[in-house]
Amino acid sequence: MKEISAKQALNKAFLKAKPPRSYVEAFKVQLTWLLDNVNAHESEEHHKNLISDFLRKIGYDGKHFINTKARTDLVVHNGRQASSTAGVIVETKKPTNKSEMPQRGQLNSKALQELLLYYLRERITLKNLEVRNLAITNAWEWYFFDAQVFERLFAQDSELTRQFNDFEQGRLSGTTTDFFYKQVASPALQKIAGDIAFTYVDLRSYEAYARDSDKKNDRKLIELLKVFSPEHLLKLPFQNDSNSLDQGFYSELLHLIGLEEVKEKGKRIIRRKLPGARNAGALLENAITQVDTLDKLNRIKNLSSYGGDKEEQLLNVGLELCITWINRVLFLKLLEAQLVAFNAGDKSHNFFNSQRVKSYDDLNALFFRVLARRWDTRDEEAKLQFGRIPYLNSSLFEPTPLEHDTLLVSNLSEGRELPVLSTTVLRNPSGKRNAGKLDALTYLLRFLDAYDFASTGAEAIQEDEKSLISASVLGLIFEKINNYQDGAFFTPGFVTMYMAREAVRTAVLNRFNKVKDWTCVSFAELYDKIEDRQEANQIINELRICDPAVGSGHFLVSVLNELIAVKSELRILTDRSGARLKEYRVEVTNDELVVTDEDGELFEYKRHSAESQRVQEAIFHEKEQLIENCLFGVDINPNSAKICRLRLWIELLKSAYYKSDDELETLPNIDINIKAGNSLIAQYQLDADLRNALKKSKRSLTDYRTAVVNYRTAQSKEEKFEMEKLISEIKSSYQQEIYSNDPKVLRHRSASEELETLTRQKTLFGLTPAAKRKHDQTVNRLTNEVGRLAAEIETIRNNRMYRNAFEWRFEFPEALNVHGAFEGFDVIIGNPPYGVPIQGEDRKHLVARLGKVPDFEIYYWFINRAQQLLASGGILSFIVPNTILFNLGAAAYRLELFKNWSFDEVLDCTNFSIFAEATVRNVVLTGRRQAGEALSYRPTSGAMSFQELVRRERQHVSSEQAAANNLNWGLLFRLPREVLDLVGKVRSNSSHLSTHFPEVSQGLIAYDRYQGQDQNTIKNRVYHSTICHGPEWKQWLWGSDVTRFRVSWNQHEYIKYGAGIANPRNPKFFVGKRLLVREITNPRIFAAVTSAELYNDPAVIIVKDSPSSTISLTSAAAILNSKLATFFHFNSSPKASKGAFPKILVHDIETFPMPRTINPEVLAELDAIAHTLESNAAVGLLAIEPEGRLDALVYGLYGLSQREIDIVERWFTKSEEEAEAVAAVE
Repeated sequence: MKEISAKQALNKAFLKAKPPRSYVEAFKVQLTWLLDNVNAHESEEHHKNLISDFLRKIGYDGKHFINTKARTDLVVHNGRQASSTAGVIVETKKPTNKSEMPQRGQLNSKALQELLLYYLRERITLKNLEVRNLAITNAWEWYFFDAQVFERLFAQDSELTRQFNDFEQGRLSGTTTDFFYKQVASPALQKIAGDIAFTYVDLRSYEAYARDSDKKNDRKLIELLKVFSPEHLLKLPFQNDSNSLDQGFYSELLHLIGLEEVKEKGKRIIRRKLPGARNAGALLENAITQVDTLDKLNRIKNLSSYGGDKEEQLLNVGLELCITWINRVLFLKLLEAQLVAFNAGDKSHNFFNSQRVKSYDDLNALFFRVLARRWDTRDEEAKLQFGRIPYLNSSLFEPTPLEHDTLLVSNLSEGRELPVLSTTVLRNPSGKRNAGKLDALTYLLRFLDAYDFASTGAEAIQEDEKSLISASVLGLIFEKINNYQDGAFFTPGFVTMYMAREAVRTAVLNRFNKVKDWTCVSFAELYDKIEDRQEANQIINELRICDPAVGSGHFLVSVLNELIAVKSELRILTDRSGARLKEYRVEVTNDELVVTDEDGELFEYKRHSAESQRVQEAIFHEKEQLIENCLFGVDINPNSAKICRLRLWIELLKSAYYKSDDELETLPNIDINIKAGNSLIAQYQLDADLRNALKKSKRSLTDYRTAVVNYRTAQSKEEKFEMEKLISEIKSSYQQEIYSNDPKVLRHRSASEELETLTRQKTLFGLTPAAKRKHDQTVNRLTNEVGRLAAEIETIRNNRMYRNAFEWRFEFPEALNVHGAFEGFDVIIGNPPYGVPIQGEDRKHLVARLGKVPDFEIYYWFINRAQQLLASGGILSFIVPNTILFNLGAAAYRLELFKNWSFDEVLDCTNFSIFAEATVRNVVLTGRRQAGEALSYRPTSGAMSFQELVRRERQHVSSEQAAANNLNWGLLFRLPREVLDLVGKVRSNSSHLSTHFPEVSQGLIAYDRYQGQDQNTIKNRVYHSTICHGPEWKQWLWGSDVTRFRVSWNQHEYIKYGAGIANPRNPKFFVGKRLLVREITNPRIFAAVTSAELYNDPAVIIVKDSPSSTISLTSAAAILNSKLATFFHFNSSPKASKGAFPKILVHDIETFPMPRTINPEVLAELDAIAHTLESNAAVGLLAIEPEGRLDALVYGLYGLSQREIDIVERWFTKSEEEAEAVAAVE
């Protein structure tokens, strides 16, 4: 038995969340009510009702149905309806029934045996994957069990589940529940007695605190309150959860900016409010008006990058300014909250409110006269107005180039009003929502003041009832606003946390093994080998990790947290003096870094405590060192780069500390690690030679690296500017040298020199006519070549494509070795873009540099770029669309992956959505940059969440197995090995159907706007009619007209076949003998032979008869209609698992495996059976005997054993049952 305390059972990130005072008071009332009404003399039913009422009144009522279910005493459902799944299963006993209750030293009791039976009925019989927790109680004492423990110990115990199924079916020697408890449950519990983890709570030990009127003692109830909360017991997202968006905050912030979120073409995007709904006081409208009025657009050097016309340019310039200002404003709220928290809740440290900031001029002064300057350089007016606000960093509060070119926030019009949002968080003294209008700046400040930004720290109660807004939630909001036009999706924290954990830990093992020549395969081995903490820290600090599509920086924040957690786990996390933080544990929970002491208490910074100061300084400087040395990011959107820097600064701010009474430790200039540029486009190759540049330059590579370090730690604007200038000079010299060694440039120089020599000749006397002709021809040739090369070089230098190019070759000196060669990164991680159209010169460049990729889809190019950027053996961790697994056009690309990658894990998330409201499903790829012979995956069958999928054991497939199932790798991860082997057997010793019948085609396409048809033609389907108007009108076939062995026209629709149809196909496909196959294969393949003149669209696939075939078309139809053919299709085709509408493709038909040879007698029998079944279908007769004989013949043709036949039959029966169940629901 493993007893864990209530505090240990709670999610650490949830432990940090502050419950509102009102909720605490309500919980105290309900807890005392429950304790007052427990009566040892009353029945179990009485206490069951008490417990139900208690749970309803502490947060479940109206959201989660609570009642008995069948024989289960009490169930808390995941939804408000009784039909929703069971989330918590509770076994209740009356207080005097001690004999059936478990004891802390002996859990194996009747109550636990009953709970096990009820759990198995939910999990195994009902296939409920959403049970979250289980509990046993007598109203005073509570035993809680996490459902994951039951899943691991019981649901995954094949022997136990076999016995349970046998018991439920009445196949055991006893049928009573007592028999099950004694003969099945009790032995199973005894077997794992030492492994079952539980949490024990006795409500009586909290009674004194519940009845105490002193609010200071209410903190003692926080852990109990949270253990009983829906957020814990049902594992719901909680306030401040990094995976959930505060919709109220988000919507009102958009309103203040002047934006709105709408759904467009199936995805949510953010847009400027429409003309009739715009408000002059909104930040965006104010900025656009001022930029336009002051004619600032003409001052912007790269104006074309902001759009193609004035309206688009005004919008994008205005939005970039707004994002810059809002970023600073939100950072200031986080800083203000930290100052208050660091000073024991002293509200005098509030500086960012409408009392101090009364105008945009004041806001500007706060940005640049206060935050950008040290205390001793601030003017007296600023000191008097804002007090002693700590100086943090110059980079964050410097005017951006766009601000220099256009507006500072002080240029905005003052006094403009903005209507208050109808759902505003603002309340008047009577508690009602504010209405009317407010001064826009006052509105913004009051809105921000209505939320609590101090969401980290030790356990506490939210006294002022404000909603919590964390840095993680802000990151989500930043990402959504920044990618307003693209409908970009913020990668959830549970995904970035997992990907960062897997990638970082693998990279750490790799680096230690490489540096120390070890062969460690686990952290346990690594921990045992580490002897020198300082050296171990240095090894980790030399990791280089990059996100080439960094967005808001979410992945880098997750990586940062994981690196610190890794050091803590390896016991090498030290303070600034080198002493180990051995009394503390640092871990990542819910994508948040959590620090606890040896008693499990959350660490809280107390500025006047030496020990607290030691720990806070250690965490701050660990973050600082890792951000500076290890983390790098690039994004094509400059706003994304700004937001990423802000996210990393916020992570440092969360661990900031006082150096003296009023001075916080300053933040480094990390903007040099996060850069704007196009990760895929570069003018210079990664292998471009820098040796000459290093020799000729006055500055060495060491100078470059030193300049970067000095830039990060620059303590003044002047020092930072000098370093910036030096870095620019060094990069320019490298760039010039690489340019000078370009083959075109070298040839231009050589040709120019040769031409100059020839044209300098003062006389041509003495030359023979032939020699003179040769001389003139050479001069003409060289003149033309020099001119051509000069034009090409100039075109390249001025090419629009390179304006935003990112030169990986020298932008990050940390990725270069001592000789200047590009060494690469240890990890490339991220969520690259997809669905972005790449055309023209950009496409040509990418094909030339990164290779041709399927459909010219951008995410494939990011994978190829990652291969170039990684060091040998480096780790790739990308989340990409699942089309990489089954796109027919990517079949060759998939096989090529094994030449460059060894995949440690492929997580196919096709069964569930990672991104809310996204239509694209995803796959997570984690691999090493080295050739691979196999890939690892986690089985996907039945996995309906990311969390469930990653808990499954890894399995492996060889490259040969992957090649054999290359049409759809998703099937590799979903299907049992025996099914895959059988599919492989059917494929072997067979020939494609197209070798017998080479003419296979889709039906015609009647309407297509890309073929020049107008909207009226398409909308009204002008070529279709229910009346035959003449001989040119042909019978139109529907997909449902094709059934097994029979084609029967619907007697309803015609098509006017001929000129005007978008893609008519060759007429031969609609006449003569042919095999028709219905495209939708639900629940099986439908195929039939016809000779009638019938026309159809792609809902029917056509196979023309061939006189040279050794197999008749009728026999082919018989094989396709067999159980084995449907089994093969559903377990091999890329579109066969497409929800309610599985499809068979033309490619599937062409490559369908037909037996190489068929005995003539068998062919004759197949034909005879097909004719019989066709006749039966015509009169609606179902004949079991010929169906059975058909399947037996087909099994024999492919050489199936009885065991293999049983596999197909079981699969087919299950498939039919599922189809019937779906049909019944519909």
